[in-house]
Amino acid sequence: MANDHEKEAAARASLRFVQDGNIVGLGTGSTAAHAVRLLGDRVRAGLKIRGIPTSTGTKDLALAAGIPLATLDEFQQLDVTIDGTDEFDPQLNLIKGGGGALLREKIIASASKQLVIIADSSKQVATLGKFPLPVEVIAFAEALVAKKISALGAKVQRRNSADGKAYITDEGHHILDCHFGTIADPPALARILEAMPGIVEHGLFIGMASVVLIAKGDEVLEFRRK
Repeated sequence: MANDHEKEAAARASLRFVQDGNIVGLGTGSTAAHAVRLLGDRVRAGLKIRGIPTSTGTKDLALAAGIPLATLDEFQQLDVTIDGTDEFDPQLNLIKGGGGALLREKIIASASKQLVIIADSSKQVATLGKFPLPVEVIAFAEALVAKKISALGAKVQRRNSADGKAYITDEGHHILDCHFGTIADPPALARILEAMPGIVEHGLFIGMASVVLIAKGDEVLEFRRK
């Protein structure tokens, strides 16, 4: 349970970035869930915020926590988003999407003045790529995109649900989990993927994180983008 303790510690440290009156992006995943529940405690204690969730799962969690919600139709700029990550490197580039919400997560991150990433100590890496890179694709192009990404040197697997059928994202797409091993140049790979028709979004978040809070035991370390 050490990792869960670290996740909660990082989430608790992120609350100082949320101010009264903020529009707050609510991330998806086990670490972000701690932040949502802790923000719910603050709301019940009088904090006035509105949250924009990055997934239907987070929406349900936020409603249960008593956080008033909003949408991008109402607010096209958010004050801060708190979200987790699957990996981050020394340049604060991220791999996200293990929880299947990378598309909405990236949209919300792009609309945020600050993206605060929270993580346990296992998420810090010297080079991205040990965690498979999620790529969200339209089903029509899945086989074609998988072939093209395989040609880049990755082992590509379609993500399936427990029933063996294709995992379906909140926006109705499929996800390819792409095992690159080592991604020597994340920005270059991001550009290649962005140019492929059929790819809706990929899990490389380049230059988006304002700060990463990583918990190691009881200590929380802060890394800021240079």
